[in-house]
Amino acid sequence: EVQVAESGGGSVQAGGSLRLSCKASGFTFHDRHMGWFRQVAGNECELVSTLSTDGTIHYADSVKGRATLSRDIAGNTAVLQMNSLKPEDTAVYYCAADLVYYEDHTRCRKGGFWGQGTQVTVSS
Repeated sequence: EVQVAESGGGSVQAGGSLRLSCKASGFTFHDRHMGWFRQVAGNECELVSTLSTDGTIHYADSVKGRATLSRDIAGNTAVLQMNSLKPEDTAVYYCAADLVYYEDHTRCRKGGFWGQGTQVTVSS
């Protein structure tokens, strides 16, 4: 069964760091594209970062230079390291995996397999 599960969210002060993990089950990151999205309740979803099956990584402008996405092959986990966090980074972060690449935010909660989300709260 294909599943993804996020972990690593929490509450930090502005300027702090968090390490978000996306554990994959039933597939490997060579088989499916993955994406990290975030959403504040009532607001539009944002595509934060993507990892394609060929290893190409993209970041949203809002996190570029502050986020690093990497693969832990042995653990079948994708890790999103977020540094220099800002209050505007506060959101629920979702991990997703699909056979179709995540082009933009319109794919939010649509298609593929999604985790339950992990809350990130950044206080000023």
